[in-house]
Amino acid sequence: MKHIPCLLTAVSITVAGFGLSSTASAEEAVLRAVTFTPAQAYYAKSFQSFADQVNEKGKGVVRIEVIGGPEVVPPLKLGEAQMNGVADIFNLPAGLYLNLVPEGEVFAGSNHTPMENRANGGFDMVNEVFKEKGNAVLLAHVDGGAPFHIFLTKEPKLDAEGNPDLTGLKIRTAPLYRSFVESLGAVNVVQSPSDVYTSLERGVVDGTGYTVLGFRDFNWDKFTKYRIDPGFFQTDVLISMNKDSWDKLSPEAQAILEEVAISYEKESYEAVKSATEAEDKALRDGGMEIIELKGAAREKYLDDAYTVTWERLKSRDDTHYDALREKFFTEGTN
Repeated sequence: MKHIPCLLTAVSITVAGFGLSSTASAEEAVLRAVTFTPAQAYYAKSFQSFADQVNEKGKGVVRIEVIGGPEVVPPLKLGEAQMNGVADIFNLPAGLYLNLVPEGEVFAGSNHTPMENRANGGFDMVNEVFKEKGNAVLLAHVDGGAPFHIFLTKEPKLDAEGNPDLTGLKIRTAPLYRSFVESLGAVNVVQSPSDVYTSLERGVVDGTGYTVLGFRDFNWDKFTKYRIDPGFFQTDVLISMNKDSWDKLSPEAQAILEEVAISYEKESYEAVKSATEAEDKALRDGGMEIIELKGAAREKYLDDAYTVTWERLKSRDDTHYDALREKFFTEGTN
C-alpha cells in the first residue's frame, strides 16, 4: 500500500479544523468527503446534492461532511488519497487515476448510459476491479452523458478532408483524454482546472479540454472563442469510497448509501442533459464559434477517440478487457 504522509497530514489538519470525527454519536457514521472541483463548479454542487440526500435519508445512521475540493487534495493526487484513506468518500473521475486502475477507462469510453451499464452487470464487474486495485468501492457513475470538447483561443486548421489538425498548439488536458488530443498533433499540458485560467490568460496554453457543462464556472470562455464538435467520450465522474471506510459501516448505512447512489445516478444524468443544453446556448450566445465536423471527418474523429482509450486500457492490462468491452461498448453506435 502506498503512503503520502505530507498529504495525509495536510488533510488531517483540515479535518481537525472542521471538528470532524468518525461518529457523531454511537450510531451515526460521519463520512469525510472530498470533491475534484471547487465548490462553485457544477460537479461539486452536484455532489453536494447527493450528500444532502444521503444526510436526509440517513439521519442518525450516516452523514456526509464535504471538507473541501482541490484546496484539500490536488486533483491528480485524489486516487492515491482514496487508496490511502485520506478521506472516506470521494467525488472523483476515474480518468484522474488510470495509473492505479486502468480499467477506469470504461466509464468515459462507454457509449451506453450509466444506467444501462448498471443493468447489464458492467458496473458490478468493474467495481470488483476497483476494490482490488484502488482499495475503492464504487457507489455510482454520476453526471454521466456529458461529452468532452476541445476549446481553443485560435481557430483550428482543418485538412483537405475536414479533419482537425492541432499541430503546434498547446492544449491543457487531463490524463483521460491527453492521448487522443496528442493524436491530433497538439502538445499536451496536463493541469488541474484551477490552473487553466492563468494559463489561458498568459498564453501558456492555446486551449483546453472540458465539458460544456461547468465550463463557464471557471470563466475560461473569456479566452476561448472556438469549440470543436462533436464531443467525445462522456464524463466519468464517480462517487466512491475508501474500501476500509466502507467495510466499517453498518449494513444499514451501506444500504442507504447504495439506495441514494442508484437513484442519484439517474437523477444526475437527466439533470446533466438539461444543464448542458442551457450552457451550450449560453456559450453560443456569448460568441463562441462552433467548428462542426461533418461526414467522414466526424466519424473518424469519434472512432479515433474511442480507439485510443480502449487500446490504452488493453496495453496497460488486458485481463478484463474483453469482458468489460462487451458490457460497456456497443460497436457501430458512436
